Amino acid sequence: MTEQTNFKHMQLATLHESLSEKTHVVVDIRDAASFQANHIPGAIHLSNENFADFIREADLDAPVVVCCYHGISSQQAAGFLISQDFTEVYSLDGGFTDWQLRFPQDVEH
Repeated sequence: MTEQTNFKHMQLATLHESLSEKTHVVVDIRDAASFQANHIPGAIHLSNENFADFIREADLDAPVVVCCYHGISSQQAAGFLISQDFTEVYSLDGGFTDWQLRFPQDVEH
């Protein structure tokens, strides 16, 4: 078995299809007010304040999808999670902005 050394990209539709199965942990790294206003159903808000707790308590082998505004900052955060021994990490392409446009019915407030 080869060891993963980098994060992967996930398309919006792929995450949308898997949401009901709850196979992925979705973490949202946007600011607290934006997350509070609306987010992907079941997402966990990840901030500097709770990041250490998340890493300590997380299942490192569970698939993690990182969401930001546009899919740019999530790439850096996904890479960092890989460096913290998470084995399957994805950056959500398009971020929450595209999610909200494509799946407005699937936004938690």
